[in-house]
Amino acid sequence: MPLDTTTALVIGAGIQGAGITQALAAAGHDVLLVERTAIAAGTSSRSSKLIHGGLRYLESLQLSLVAESLAERRTLLKIAPHLVRLVPFYIPIYNQTSRSRLQIRAGLSLYALLGGLGEDSRYRSIPRRNWDSLDGLQTAGLKAVYCYQDGQTDDAALCRAVVASAAELGARVALGAEVLGAERHSDRWLVRLRLNDEVLEVDTRLVINAAGPWANSVLNGFAPAPPRREVELVGGTHIEVEGPMKQGIYYTEATPDRRAVFVMPWQDHTLVGTTEMPFSGDPSKVTPEPEEVDYLLGVLEHYFPDHSRMVLDAWAGLRVLPKGDGRAFNRSREVILSPDDKRRPSLVTVYGGKLTGYRATAARVLALLQGNLPQVQAKADTRTLLLPPDPQLEQRPNTGGDKSARD
Repeated sequence: MPLDTTTALVIGAGIQGAGITQALAAAGHDVLLVERTAIAAGTSSRSSKLIHGGLRYLESLQLSLVAESLAERRTLLKIAPHLVRLVPFYIPIYNQTSRSRLQIRAGLSLYALLGGLGEDSRYRSIPRRNWDSLDGLQTAGLKAVYCYQDGQTDDAALCRAVVASAAELGARVALGAEVLGAERHSDRWLVRLRLNDEVLEVDTRLVINAAGPWANSVLNGFAPAPPRREVELVGGTHIEVEGPMKQGIYYTEATPDRRAVFVMPWQDHTLVGTTEMPFSGDPSKVTPEPEEVDYLLGVLEHYFPDHSRMVLDAWAGLRVLPKGDGRAFNRSREVILSPDDKRRPSLVTVYGGKLTGYRATAARVLALLQGNLPQVQAKADTRTLLLPPDPQLEQRPNTGGDKSARD
């Protein structure tokens, strides 16, 4: 049973684990990232592919989350211009739309204010004479169309680039490494892994559990038992439909339940999502349900009646949300950090978090662990460090995806 030693062990190579590993390596620390399957194998390759502030979070008064996300969007546009770009977002307002034009304008104005009132934060109204150019958008009953800008990315490619950046900074990455359990001995953890049919142990000062939907399952093998949060897993399905959206992304309102659904360009086709379905069981078994596909096709048909409804692909990911009453749609998207000791943590479990805010989440984790990290010389600042090209692509498009990473 070979023994390895590191300052920090990060579990999970989704975007949160990737960002935390990069932040630790940039700060000069010895860090090992372990992942049971592949980089971005779960939710981090099955998101809505957006780098955005979250306009709809304003209704639930998550102002700090929106402001932080917009600041992170600005950072990502600078450090990953090959991965993140601004695209037009269109909000159509109809007679039956639940939010009035005044409400939409107020929300967009606040969004622009939180975004710093820069050129990329402004919105405008699309003149009626231009409505026919909006990808076949239904114009019957249409009262107004507003346009603002937000970011789009390839989520899996972004995650791979962050891991590659961490590796360039000295982080070690072990794929195919399953965490079997861990024991606390004095001020260190002894973590057991299975890698290539061999069991090995890692002696580490710190453990960061960023296993996403598997986070609480990972903790089952830890002794003494660390604290854990009660969370709910909520499935979200996307469908890829034949035919492109050429003008940008459409922020629509599903008629059955008034949820926000995006209709957007993706790999020369159209991506529609997402849904919200409570999920229990093995997170690796989450799949699109037929009723979810029908729900998304209904949204597409309602707003774009002449668009093809030939489904080319469908996939589902899982959100980790705090347990609570009411609709998941209105639940907080703030990341939750659960340390084993609030004064001097040696283990932190990361619950939830947004793709856009991965770097800010990593900074928060490092701040929480600061009292238990050794004094070392920093190597880089992730606020200005340019991300490398995606290791899996010879040429990097602005958007588009690696289908194998999300299947």
